Parts: sequence; structure tokens; C-alpha cells
Amino acid sequence: MEKEPYEGVYIISIAAKLAEMHPQTLRMYERKGLLRPSRTPKNRRRYSDEDIRRLKRIQELTQLEGLNLEGVKKVLEMEEEIAALKREIEHLRIELENAEYRVREQIDQIKRQFALSRAKPMSIAIRKD
Repeated sequence: MEKEPYEGVYIISIAAKLAEMHPQTLRMYERKGLLRPSRTPKNRRRYSDEDIRRLKRIQELTQLEGLNLEGVKKVLEMEEEIAALKREIEHLRIELENAEYRVREQIDQIKRQFALSRAKPMSIAIRKD
């Protein structure tokens, strides 16, 4: 059974090792709102693969780009917003393709009906008053 990328499976010590950080750093990032690990019923943190990816992204932004944690928070928020907008664009693109398909089908149906109506001889009823 394969685990989901957002499924919290790692305890803090393992997550810290995977992210190459001290466990206290993970706790600080959580306090600052940069990270939200899931919790067990006993309130113990569980980190997911997505949390590990996010920790590495935070490290990249702080160490390589020189951002402070408030800057990192803004960048992560903007990245999440961009990802959400891309998903929405993809959803709208699919809706548009479906609408175009339906319109083409309706046009084809109208063309067939028109062709049939032209093929049938028309009878004209003459009224005698």
C-alpha cells in the first residue's frame, strides 16, 4: 500500500533527519506558521513527504536566497496561490473543451436535421374556401 504525499507518517526526529535540520527548527517553523504537521490522537506531530518537501523549500529560501522567515512565509503563500490558480485554469480549460464539444455536437445535429428537411419533398396543402 502506497502512502499519500500529505499523509503524516514521520515522527519529528525522522522528519528532521530527512530535512537535514534540528527538530527544534521544525518546532519553530510550526510556531511561525510555516508548517502544519498532522497530529496523532495523543497530539504528537506526524510529518508527511509534502512537509519534508516544504522544509527543504524553506531551507532553500533562507540559505540560498537569503530570505528571512517572514519573506519565506510570503513566498510560500504566493506559490500556493499560484498552484491553486493553475489548478483552476486547468479546470476551466477542461470545462471549455467540454462546452466546445457539446456545441459542435449541437451544430452537427442541426446540420443533419436541415439536410433531412431539404431531402424530403414538401407537400403544400391548398385550402379551398
